[in-house]
Amino acid sequence: MTDRKITDVIQTDAAINPGNSGGPLLDSSGHLIGVNTAILSPSGAYAGVGFAVPVDTVKRVVPQLIAHGRMKRIGMGIEFMPAHIAKRSNITGLAIMRVAPETPAAKAGLEGVQEGRRAYYFGDIIVGINGKPIQNFDDYATIMDNSKAGDTVTVDVVRDGKKRTVSVELVEL
Repeated sequence: MTDRKITDVIQTDAAINPGNSGGPLLDSSGHLIGVNTAILSPSGAYAGVGFAVPVDTVKRVVPQLIAHGRMKRIGMGIEFMPAHIAKRSNITGLAIMRVAPETPAAKAGLEGVQEGRRAYYFGDIIVGINGKPIQNFDDYATIMDNSKAGDTVTVDVVRDGKKRTVSVELVEL
């Protein structure tokens, strides 16, 4: 289990009991709009707020699962600073810890934490992608989940207090 937020789900009052998660969520015309997934039940009974994965997400993910047995992960070739360290350092955005060599992020000139003689220094902090603000890993992951290898994104970063924008081609990780 991760602490990552689940985004873009459909909230429903349809009953989701043991055995029917994974079943269809239909609209009043009988059209598939989602796949029932989970229920939030304060009482522990099978009553509460239900959640379904939207059909657009299903259409994007299922073909990958069938073809590859897994969901392809898309990214730039960067590793992020742990959230608790960034928070303690009052960083707004997503701090890059390390950039893997020969990756699109490296080719775009992005930098991670640098070691100096007496201290470590922050490199780039991602504050936006394609004009959308990035405040944490959930924001980044949502954009990556809706992208595909070969897409080019504009990445707004802050380094040494100066903002700049670079283009980065996304790859399968």
